[in-house]
Amino acid sequence: MRRFALLSCALAVAFPVLADQPSVQVESPDLHGSRQLEAQTQAAVVRDYLESWQSLAAAFEQNQASLLNADFAGVARDKLGAAIKSQARLGIHTRYQDLSHKLQFVFYSPEGISIELLDTVEYDEQIFDGDKPVATQHVSTRYLVMFSPAEQRWMIRLFQTDPAS
Repeated sequence: MRRFALLSCALAVAFPVLADQPSVQVESPDLHGSRQLEAQTQAAVVRDYLESWQSLAAAFEQNQASLLNADFAGVARDKLGAAIKSQARLGIHTRYQDLSHKLQFVFYSPEGISIELLDTVEYDEQIFDGDKPVATQHVSTRYLVMFSPAEQRWMIRLFQTDPAS
């Protein structure tokens, strides 16, 4: 009986953690005139991209742009950092609940220094003034994301809403 109680407690703790993971669908690459995408590279980019959503969510919720440094660089880092500073000046913070991603790789440079993908993403966004929620919305949009390799991972250099969507 004690084992059952311990197992029940362990499962009760584990399932909420698993429930917070977004669903991810990776479509067949649609690479036009670029290099072939190896399975290992594709898996690494997907892993790093999903981790970047976690750092993005933490940075916006805690109003700490420095939390973006491990995953974002260049224009992407600058724009997201400016948005975080702006919301901090207003005394608000944003909570993102990442729900689903539908990814399609669209470009891999012949030199292997740039990868682009499109992400049709769904997430919930909640804006707080202190501890008080003031706005909530469900967002479904598409992002254009450009990566370049760094020492240990793929860094996001461009992260913007796809103008074609």
